[in-house]
Amino acid sequence: MINVAVAGAAGRMGETVCRAVDGADDMALVGRADPTLETALADVLGDADVVVDFSTPETALPNARACLEAGVHCVMGTTGADFSSLAGVGEGNLFAAPNFAIGAVLMMKLAVEAAAHMPECEIVELHHDGKLDAPSGTAKRTAELISEAGGHVHEPIHSIRLPGLVAHQEVLFGGPGQTLTIRHDSIDRESFMPGVLLAIRRVGSLERSPVVGLEALL
Repeated sequence: MINVAVAGAAGRMGETVCRAVDGADDMALVGRADPTLETALADVLGDADVVVDFSTPETALPNARACLEAGVHCVMGTTGADFSSLAGVGEGNLFAAPNFAIGAVLMMKLAVEAAAHMPECEIVELHHDGKLDAPSGTAKRTAELISEAGGHVHEPIHSIRLPGLVAHQEVLFGGPGQTLTIRHDSIDRESFMPGVLLAIRRVGSLERSPVVGLEALL
């Protein structure tokens, strides 16, 4: 049984993660940390094997450090922070993903393949109006992967924030006489849960830390 605590537990993603953990046969939800609940991360670390963090960009890095220094593994879903400075910190492992949806990973993989043949592209990402960082972590990760593959991502990345949206991204490639659009849509936060649960199960066995990107676990 994996004991799991959730940071940012009162948020929309945090609440969804709590339900998913509660419904998993091999996991137990042992703590919910959130300012709204008047519960600090330090209050739940002692009971947890893994902390799942969907808090804020400002708290992501200190939260991850606190987990690792306490010997607790961390699955980080909060984007907007650079975790490279945490290599070798503590006894826990850190796994971070800009997007936990399997379809989003496939979207990025297909975009990389397309970039080798149609290098000119633009990225448009659309999220709910409560998302704090722009561009999204998924969009920045996609741009990095396309650039590494020899593609040319036109700047800026276009960020749209509106009520009614969840998480959406399209990569538009253009060439002589043709265009190609690769798009992924998360229409419900449940789309992220298989990836989150996979990360919880695998974070303790990582051979290095931090590891970034769900593709590393698939």
